[in-house]
Amino acid sequence: MTATRPLIGALLRLSRPELLHQRVSPFPHVPPLAARRRPAPGPARLQGVRWHSAPPSNSKVYNFEDVKAVVDSPSEERILIDVREPAEYQAGFIPSAINIPISSQPDALFLPEEEFEDRFGFGKPSPSHEVVFYCKAGVRSSAAAIMAQQGGYEKVGEYRGSWLDWQKNGGQSSK
Repeated sequence: MTATRPLIGALLRLSRPELLHQRVSPFPHVPPLAARRRPAPGPARLQGVRWHSAPPSNSKVYNFEDVKAVVDSPSEERILIDVREPAEYQAGFIPSAINIPISSQPDALFLPEEEFEDRFGFGKPSPSHEVVFYCKAGVRSSAAAIMAQQGGYEKVGEYRGSWLDWQKNGGQSSK
């Protein structure tokens, strides 16, 4: 019976032209949008959280202290990679980091060694070495970590706090 109400209402409006301007909802139990309440912004809302979507990665997550240890005791077996664009890198970077811009050079870790060296001016990191990625806020570094794993790198790390966290914690900067 309730399924026929909208049909009956439409027929009534057609038979009585003065009712044409009235709208009949096919769902009379649902209030109109204007009557619905929206939750007021308040402390329950998350503020200052940066969300990004990415498939889960198997990379090791580094924090400020971990990266500081990498900088304080450099090793040829662990390579810190800044994936920001060259202008961002030149403005300041974490000491000992090399620059492989992931946005403008997404194929970098898939290149043959000779082509990589021609393009970047230094040798391609070996897949047997651990690579630790950072960017400005952690989004590009997560993408780089996933790409590195797809490119055959097994020891992959990401500094999710990235450059902003490094600066906030008073980390040393190189130019």
